[in-house]
Amino acid sequence: MCGGIPLAHQVEEETCRPIGFAMTRSRATISLVISPARPLLSSIGGRLRRVRALAPEAISVHPDAQPYEGGEGRAGVLLCHGFTGSAKSMIGWARHLEAAGFQVLLPRLPGHGTSWQECNQTEWTDWYACAEEAFTVLKARCQQVFLAGLSMGAALSLRLAEQHGTAVSGVVLVNPTINISDPRMRALPILRLLPSLGGIVNDIAKPGQDEWGYHRLPLRALYSQTFLWADVRRNLDRVDQPLLLYRSIHDHVVDPSSVRLIKDGVRSSDQTYIELERSYHVATLDYDAEDIFDGSVAFFRRLTKEADGTAE
Repeated sequence: MCGGIPLAHQVEEETCRPIGFAMTRSRATISLVISPARPLLSSIGGRLRRVRALAPEAISVHPDAQPYEGGEGRAGVLLCHGFTGSAKSMIGWARHLEAAGFQVLLPRLPGHGTSWQECNQTEWTDWYACAEEAFTVLKARCQQVFLAGLSMGAALSLRLAEQHGTAVSGVVLVNPTINISDPRMRALPILRLLPSLGGIVNDIAKPGQDEWGYHRLPLRALYSQTFLWADVRRNLDRVDQPLLLYRSIHDHVVDPSSVRLIKDGVRSSDQTYIELERSYHVATLDYDAEDIFDGSVAFFRRLTKEADGTAE
């Protein structure tokens, strides 16, 4: 998963071969599972501003990157994965919340779970449109909606909180990315003319974990992501919902500047910041994952009880 140019990245020559598939004008594939017991969901994630995309027959979503929905609770949680990552990084969290009685939606963001080439055909507005449509679906089903995001998914969650105000009951962020201080990012307007560079994936301390992300960093998509960061930073003062934030001390993808900006910018009266000492960037698959899962359940339950007037 990549918030920006990896902190440990060494610039290397582009060696990827052509995709081998004809390009055509088409929509992206459906990014949410369809439950026969619920209304048919629209093609969330299918609004590509840049309409060039892989032909439908060429698009294959990896089995481990499939979206997920579940639960029947009155309170719902929208989970958003990170840039070049996949729903696999969040599926354990989603199932934990479902088992705790929450309704969950975990969409597959456009251009993710397929190929870095397809990701390069998408922009931040596509990812946000996917997250916002999923939020709308969950809001229609639930009395309360909470947000949970990892890395770029945390940036999407913050923008949803900025735009939807009181419709968002609380936000949990894990290693959020709304800024990269690495000076190499200054070269991105030129670097984006290249298709990709070597990326960093599976920044996880715990052995045997795999987030199913891209080993190439799609530079056009990364450049677009910087506009998402800027938009979120400009409107942080709109965030006044209860906030729980987890930050890994040993993160090899993003630096601490994002957390500092969030602390200084949001207006939430209910803020909690927790440092993770054992996990790397993809903390939802790492040693501290259970602490994140349990902490978010306790956080959401407290806010649900407060809204119901049943808090002690």
